Amino acid sequence: MKLLFIHQNFPGQYLHLVRFLLRAGHEIVGIGENANIKNRGVLPGCTTIGYPTPQKAGPATHHYLRGLEAAVRRGQAVARTLRALKRRGFVPDVVSLHPGWGEGLFVRDFFPRTPLIMFCEFYFRAGQADVGFDPEFPTDLDGNVGIHLRNTAQVMSLLTADGCVCPTEWQASRYPAFIRDKMRIIHDGVNVDYMTPNPDESIVLQRLKQPGHSRFLDAPAPEDDARETVGSLLRLSRADKVVTYAARNLEPYRGIHIFLRMLPELQKRHPDAHVVIAGNDGTSYGKAPPDGRCYKDIYLAETADRLDMSRIHFVGRIAYASLRALFRVSTAHVYLTYPFVLSWSCLEAMSCGALTVASATGPVLEAIRHGGNGLLANFFDREKLLATLDDILKNPSAFDAVRTRARQSVVEKYGLDKCLRAQWKLLEDAARGCLP
Repeated sequence: MKLLFIHQNFPGQYLHLVRFLLRAGHEIVGIGENANIKNRGVLPGCTTIGYPTPQKAGPATHHYLRGLEAAVRRGQAVARTLRALKRRGFVPDVVSLHPGWGEGLFVRDFFPRTPLIMFCEFYFRAGQADVGFDPEFPTDLDGNVGIHLRNTAQVMSLLTADGCVCPTEWQASRYPAFIRDKMRIIHDGVNVDYMTPNPDESIVLQRLKQPGHSRFLDAPAPEDDARETVGSLLRLSRADKVVTYAARNLEPYRGIHIFLRMLPELQKRHPDAHVVIAGNDGTSYGKAPPDGRCYKDIYLAETADRLDMSRIHFVGRIAYASLRALFRVSTAHVYLTYPFVLSWSCLEAMSCGALTVASATGPVLEAIRHGGNGLLANFFDREKLLATLDDILKNPSAFDAVRTRARQSVVEKYGLDKCLRAQWKLLEDAARGCLP
């Protein structure tokens, strides 16, 4: 088949599916933003087309509507790309796209008879789920009222969809009934053949001059490496006490403030433990800090004088192989999240047999049963999180059965082969006109 995928961060959620389809011999075209394609690279065998980064909303636009104007501009950029693609004679059998940023607004105008499958990631609602969840970051009147319009481009796109796909039941539950009626719940899939346990794994860290910062030895050296690295190498394995935390960005949506504020007391109880924290300093979700600092630095300023920074390791963004190694050596992996999108890293850690201590929030409750395949604590209950980690670090082997069940649960429910078969069935049904 001829298949078109549209995602500003192409391949984004379609990475595994596109690779699967390429191996099967299908013709794939992917469309994404030029800058993101340049950063991520292209998939061999896939025709990848970039569109220019669209302008942001103008300063005179009402602030409730700036997101919508930006989405329309992005949709227009995609429309121009589709026009050129169609003039070259490419008419896909199925189009798959992420409608969240406006890229799906005008696709139907170019391919009126082609089935459209849209990826439903998250539907915002005032006063629900992530909105107003954290009292430390209260939502004001504008935030509550403006959130209604945040779904506008997504809904306008979804009205033209023939079918929808959503990764989890909880995420699907956020959407209106008229969208859920044409939705299938299919996770993106976890590569459980790669994300496997290995009790003999180890990681090697090199300390940087900036207190509390290290790098994986297999990672590219930072600029001025000769001046920036200090001290001897540190090797960590399952024989060590290693508490891990990983997120795309270290921000409140993923509980970095809860985690860092808990660490001083954890170090008092376990001064021999090492804490490895992977993630960038940016902001993926919610508002960026108003003073130009990153959230990590804000919360370190609160806690650094009570921390042994020689046993804290901020390693930044790490390679996928390094992330796997980190999960494999983890004594306890902490995953905290607002009621929002469930991170791939949570399931990947479980697939590696990491003992995951997670927040008892909506998306997590779908994947983790307390005491079964992981451990849960209220997102805001630092004392419970501390007590749970304390128990684990005192007797890690007591939780071996939980580690085993964690991997089993991911293999059974989120294994990549199973998810890819379901995704392929959706595409086949769309092409045959068999969608509800």
